[in-house]
Amino acid sequence: MAKKPQTLGRVELELLQYIDENHPISVREVAEYWHAKTGQARTTVLTMMERLTKKGFLSRKKIDSVYHYSPKQSLSVVLKDIVSEFVHGVLGGSIAPLAAYLTQSQPLQPDELQQLKKLVQRLESDASRADAKHGASK
Repeated sequence: MAKKPQTLGRVELELLQYIDENHPISVREVAEYWHAKTGQARTTVLTMMERLTKKGFLSRKKIDSVYHYSPKQSLSVVLKDIVSEFVHGVLGGSIAPLAAYLTQSQPLQPDELQQLKKLVQRLESDASRADAKHGASK
């Protein structure tokens, strides 16, 4: 049986994002930032970081007798996996509801629209290559 991928809560994802942007980083450094942002104590941050380590999202390395944490994968890979799990687990593999959401949500920023256009161009190019390859193998 395939191992179920570890999930991330919203707060864990925010913490992971901060660590991704600032690694390698100590618990003390993360706790100072997190306390200023949320008012939560160092022990809470330590607990979350240990949980992220056990889930396989963080690694830690002792540097000058202090543990420093780094993500095991880039945040973009983690987000891609989260979106994939959402599309397959919640949307039944269909991206149509996601596309509908994009058309009905708040207007996209020009740079976001440009990113989507590039993505569609890449998808069309990949599909054309796949069609050509499939046609050549018949």
